Amino acid sequence: MRVGFIGLGSQGAPMARRIVEGGYATTLWARRDGTLEPFADTEARTADSPAALAAESDLVCLCVVGDADVEEVISGDNGVLAGLSPGGIIAIHSTVHPDTCRRLAQHCADKGVSVIDAPVSGGGPAAAAGTLLVMVGGDADVVDRCRPVFETYADPVVHLGDLGSGQVTKLLNNLLFTANLGTAATALALGEQLGVATDRLAEVVSRGSANSFALNSIRGSGGTLDRLAGMAGALLQKDVRLVADLAQRAEADPGAVLDAADATLALMDHPR
Repeated sequence: MRVGFIGLGSQGAPMARRIVEGGYATTLWARRDGTLEPFADTEARTADSPAALAAESDLVCLCVVGDADVEEVISGDNGVLAGLSPGGIIAIHSTVHPDTCRRLAQHCADKGVSVIDAPVSGGGPAAAAGTLLVMVGGDADVVDRCRPVFETYADPVVHLGDLGSGQVTKLLNNLLFTANLGTAATALALGEQLGVATDRLAEVVSRGSANSFALNSIRGSGGTLDRLAGMAGALLQKDVRLVADLAQRAEADPGAVLDAADATLALMDHPR
């Protein structure tokens, strides 16, 4: 399988490198030439446009930021869809609204191109180590065709069901992570007010029943949400908005987890 990769950021770049090192013929495209420079020592090829990349690919992986970026890269005269041959596959690794994936899939189906959603979790270090978590939604046969490529940078690769189910799962994960950040941060702040040093409390809790990934993220960021707000506040805001929209459309009750996530976003100065 020939692979194209677009979105060479802090997470996408190590994913692409693992694909190249896995022996797949790989083509890259980026808006900025500097993004491609780290791949000069590899066998990866570069393309002048998303369409040109797609013309050399059977599978195109997208790891761009948001819905608008995904649509822009896929659509248009120089977009991925313009270059992919029938039977080609687009894997959306970005975290976007599941309806974006479904709408694009309908459009791509007219050309015989399949779309799967495959958002990821774990960040650049996990991608570099080959232990990224990939949450996949889409046709099982298409997912199976892509699985060997995904397994160059991911373990596990979990197929969750129909198209969009990967995005729903990723959004729920991020909703809960956001909620956990706020509860952990306020617990540490309460401990300080009650006379227990933040670093000592975090050390104890991280070894106890209340431990969480969120707590350790705060612990590694100085004991408060300040640094995390600058790094991830806008992205978490986007994801909480998306999952709140899904819940509203489904007339589902999100319960306490959305309330807690909203409280966290307020503490981060990124209110929903």
